[in-house]
Amino acid sequence: MSGELGQPQAGPSHAGLDLPNPERNRAGVPGGVIRRAGAQGRRSWIQKVLEQITDSPLQWVTPSEVVPVAVLAVQRYLLEDEPRDTIPKPPLYCYDVTISDGVYQEKCYLDPSLNFLVYKNILKVGIEMKISRVSCLYNEKRLGQGILCIDNVHCGETLEDISLETPFRNSAHEEVPERPLRGGKSHYLALWNNEDPYGDIWLTNKQPEEHNFNNTKIISLSHLEMTWSNRRNFPALLVRILHKSKLRYYGKPDKKMIEPYQTFLEVADSSGTVSVIMWNALCPEWYKSLRVGLVLLLQDYSVKKSYPFRMQPLPVDPQIKLISTMEICLNLRDPPTNIIIIPEKQVKPEWRLPKLNHRFITRSELDDMPENHICDVIGILVFVGRVQRSKKKESREDFWSYRWIHIADGTSEQPFIVELFSTSQPEIFENIYPMTYFVCTQLKLVRNDAQVPKLLYLTTTNESRVFLTGHRGQPYTNDIKVKNFIHWIKTRTDSEEVRTTVIGGYYPYPPVPETFSKYSNSVKVESLLTAISEVRKEIEDLQYREQKRIAIQGIITVIKYIPHASATENASASETLRNANRPSTSQATRRENQSQERDNNKQYQDDDPMGSQYFPATHESLSPTKKKRILQGPCAKLIPVPQPETSPQRGNRPDTPNIFQRRESTSAGVQGKARKTISDRWESPLWREKKFGLIDHLHYSCVHPESIPRKFIFEQRKFLTEQFNSQPAKYIPPEGRPPKLEDFKSARSLGHFEVTILGLNHEIAIDVAFLPMYSPEDLRTSQIDTLLTCMNYSCVYPQETPGNDRLPRALAESQCLFQ
Repeated sequence: MSGELGQPQAGPSHAGLDLPNPERNRAGVPGGVIRRAGAQGRRSWIQKVLEQITDSPLQWVTPSEVVPVAVLAVQRYLLEDEPRDTIPKPPLYCYDVTISDGVYQEKCYLDPSLNFLVYKNILKVGIEMKISRVSCLYNEKRLGQGILCIDNVHCGETLEDISLETPFRNSAHEEVPERPLRGGKSHYLALWNNEDPYGDIWLTNKQPEEHNFNNTKIISLSHLEMTWSNRRNFPALLVRILHKSKLRYYGKPDKKMIEPYQTFLEVADSSGTVSVIMWNALCPEWYKSLRVGLVLLLQDYSVKKSYPFRMQPLPVDPQIKLISTMEICLNLRDPPTNIIIIPEKQVKPEWRLPKLNHRFITRSELDDMPENHICDVIGILVFVGRVQRSKKKESREDFWSYRWIHIADGTSEQPFIVELFSTSQPEIFENIYPMTYFVCTQLKLVRNDAQVPKLLYLTTTNESRVFLTGHRGQPYTNDIKVKNFIHWIKTRTDSEEVRTTVIGGYYPYPPVPETFSKYSNSVKVESLLTAISEVRKEIEDLQYREQKRIAIQGIITVIKYIPHASATENASASETLRNANRPSTSQATRRENQSQERDNNKQYQDDDPMGSQYFPATHESLSPTKKKRILQGPCAKLIPVPQPETSPQRGNRPDTPNIFQRRESTSAGVQGKARKTISDRWESPLWREKKFGLIDHLHYSCVHPESIPRKFIFEQRKFLTEQFNSQPAKYIPPEGRPPKLEDFKSARSLGHFEVTILGLNHEIAIDVAFLPMYSPEDLRTSQIDTLLTCMNYSCVYPQETPGNDRLPRALAESQCLFQ
């Protein structure tokens, strides 16, 4: 538990703790300005713990009474090196946790040994938590001040509702702006990435102001380029912002930077365009107030030689000179920069400032664009995936946040597929949902026509900006393609987008190449293959929403089909098992986990190896859609590894499974009609022989509710958006009684597969889930004829033509890769 141990200051409404020893009360009681519960109210558990640790001769105590508290906030920051540290450590992020016992709130410091609870999203806002050990870390430079630390906790279930009306016991924790409990850093970071501005240090109140130019000397960018090296003082610059980059946080424990941020502005006047770098404390002051298109008057800046390896974005006008020999630096000091936003009504034509020139393209034009082409798009969102994270560097704690979205613009049956990374606009990134009008600028085209299926999608760049509905007043509204889209929106009567909009779910894009050799050429890692014995550690090291692809060699020995109706039940049961096994306390032992694994192994080995149930896939559930819908992909992808010396020939394998089978059936409602049925399980003879001799069986086939894409319901947009966003840093009370995610209809008509892969040494097996997407009009399905290929391309394409036997078939005992 962490609070600030301060000197109590008695006042009319804030009294010190009522302890018998006033001297001890003055010097050692955790507090600052202390509130005391009224005589008639119930006693604060937080207050009792603070008194107990004050009375203890040790630096830690076990509370005499452990009661549940509610978690209201989990906030992250960078802890700088202590003076005693001689060797700089890699970035170490710390967490302050705000708890409430129903009487008081208290901000607490989480011991770094428990950081993994935050990494796994086990310790999160809105849950019930029991604290079983606390310690105290004193500030030796100040009298009676220190920090209470949470040393041991048990994380419980999510609470239905938590009151935010309880006051802080220490009024210092209510001060604005919020400050971390430890270290010299002045602010908190976003909980899950470093690109998003977070907290109350980020101002938004900078407004345009008219300026008297009579006594202002202005220099052009081209003239400055020629003379800056011979100048000591620089005249003012009058420029327009053409591009604005996302934030870059460069804080390190060994650097004493208070607000180590950096952002780039590409600005231009009539003579050229140049990069402007805004540093450190200027970023929280100005970043959220500056936007593309504003006119700025810059005074008291500095100039330096440009960084040679940075690529500037293309100028909006090819006629404007790109100045790459110098950079303009804006800083709070050395010298203190003066920035003025000039109102547009004061901008004079004779200044000849460049106008914004957007590069909007339509979806029908995308197929003809070259790779790495930079463009802008506008459309309506028809799919919004959940927020995912990928590690920037394997040995670091920093992550990128991103999500996949689909944008339709009415010019093609196909949507734009966009990989949307955080653009330092969390107010938009965390509030996008289907059926919203959406603009994204400075996107880069990624394509590979040699890959099967062809790869074609857009990804954000460092200068990408996003905009939601309410485009009035934006600089792009006069673009002809924007006007055409708005006209299409107003005149369309087709409600297909409304009926087919989808939100959330796991989205494994882009698909892997169709052969292992192409896959190996496309992956830039030290070790291409992961031993199946190392998979457990790879999975355990994954953090919240982290996406990572690994490749293993193995033999497909079991394929089981799980219909959608039972998929949800399976997910709930599996999640219950996961919750029972997860390390919710800091002292869970590996022996318990190994015991549980043995129990699970026995449970799976006792399954009936030959299921006899069938799942009817009716014509209605398999009917083609009018729009392409990429709904879901696998948690496991399988890539054939060519090994002709050892792989048996397909014709010599009588036990090759046919998962999709045609069977004649009759029912009371439909007589004499052929129906497709799907056998729910296939098992290899090799599995029957080897499964009882395994030394380990890893079970990772659980499909959790948030991994399933849901049909979007506009009336429930707030709840659905929250479910597929990242976990917030502060508790947000629900509006009324929220529904359950499992109650929302899945966007997939089919269920999923559980695939068991046996290691090449026949000692370890792993269960993985394959979540296919079903889209008969998806071009990627045109060459699919086996279940193995299905898994490779993330889709299922059962043929409907009678007599056509190109149905997905699983290749038994094929050498494969698990990705």
